[in-house]
Amino acid sequence: MGYIAWIILGALSGWIASIVMGKNSQMGAIANIVVGIVGAFIGGFVFSLIGSVGVTGLNIWSIIVSVVGSCILLFVVNKIK
Repeated sequence: MGYIAWIILGALSGWIASIVMGKNSQMGAIANIVVGIVGAFIGGFVFSLIGSVGVTGLNIWSIIVSVVGSCILLFVVNKIK
């Protein structure tokens, strides 16, 4: 996956996760992209632990994996704060 695809996936999944976790008003575009990209790595790791495939490209499955990872990241950050 190219850099542009990672940025698009990060922006979309970070934005969806921030809405799900109720953090949309506190996060900007750059924060959504960073949360989405880091969330894709976390989601890929979690899904590989349960025996499923992680991020495979710019598709619906990768968005789901990335949103799950992003929600996990936002939950952990919220608990630390």
